[in-house]
Amino acid sequence: MSGDLPDYYFRVRENGAVVFKVDTENRQRRIEMNQIAVINVKNGDIKPQGDRMLTEADLKEIKAWMEERNRILMQRDIDDIFRAVDHMNLTTQWAQARATDEQLEEVTDTLLLAMHDLRTVLVRKKADRILKPAMVKDGAS
Repeated sequence: MSGDLPDYYFRVRENGAVVFKVDTENRQRRIEMNQIAVINVKNGDIKPQGDRMLTEADLKEIKAWMEERNRILMQRDIDDIFRAVDHMNLTTQWAQARATDEQLEEVTDTLLLAMHDLRTVLVRKKADRILKPAMVKDGAS
């Protein structure tokens, strides 16, 4: 079984992970996990544990994990947005077909403000994307 274990274990935490080196080559043949670093995927910080010096192999594994973690987190953000679109559609159906006047009174202003805010940001960002190529063509950077 010990041959199947990875050399490193990453305990995910807010904004990063605690990195452990997995050791099965000891006299008791038990699995030991020694903390070697704390990492922050938001700012790229890698802080070795105590006075420990991280090896090139350690850094290579940590950086690879951080890249993969960032990819996963970005994909989750997109998945969350598509779920939000689904919720908006379900909310529309609820408002049209099942909501009582009292329920609508309770949520309408909040929903309208949130939708207005979102629309304002999306329209501005879309305009920026449309205008950016035109500005580059004209030489105005």
